[in-house]
Amino acid sequence: MNIILLGPPGAGKGTQARHLVETRDMIQLSTGDMLREAKDSGTEMGRKVAEVMARGDLVTDEIVIGLIREKLEGDSKGGFIFDGFPRTLAQADALAELLQSTGQSLDAVIEMQVDDEALVERITGRYTCANCGEVYHDVTKRPAVDGVCDSCGGTEMKRRADDNEDSLRQRLMEYYKKTSPLIGYYYAKGKLHTVDGLADIDDVRAAIAAVLDA
Repeated sequence: MNIILLGPPGAGKGTQARHLVETRDMIQLSTGDMLREAKDSGTEMGRKVAEVMARGDLVTDEIVIGLIREKLEGDSKGGFIFDGFPRTLAQADALAELLQSTGQSLDAVIEMQVDDEALVERITGRYTCANCGEVYHDVTKRPAVDGVCDSCGGTEMKRRADDNEDSLRQRLMEYYKKTSPLIGYYYAKGKLHTVDGLADIDDVRAAIAAVLDA
């Protein structure tokens, strides 16, 4: 089963994707992770990626599609989760062509809907354990002992530099400008399913499971 997770920064796509990887043996295709992996791989595609990134340029759609093709032609396990791609209508068309050419299809597009104000509150309070990556929040999820990670006992916590209100509103604006047309695109194709991205994590998991099991 191949799915796309859609939603603005901080909607919880990464958290839900990790759960699907663990419970359904799916493969998460995160654009950022693939580019970092390719850059260090030493392959011809990897050298292209490294050159583009060294110049500080944006990686072209052609390169990203090439990286995705490599993944699709390997072991598919329980299917693929597209996270952070497509971001534009042109990329959505390119992905559709790629899936067709590799004999695969897109089964569902899950939009994690959020209220912007609640999302800003959620993100600006977020921090992680520098050692294991466990996520905490100033209000909703503090560690049992302040400053000590519940999972690994680490004592170094970090916040993303761009997890501040001004930066987040800018990222939301970019998302809605470029990516929101995809919602109409996939709705018209009968692929779109919507879940409440601000619900409790387990409730979001259950809502996504209901879509996939249907």
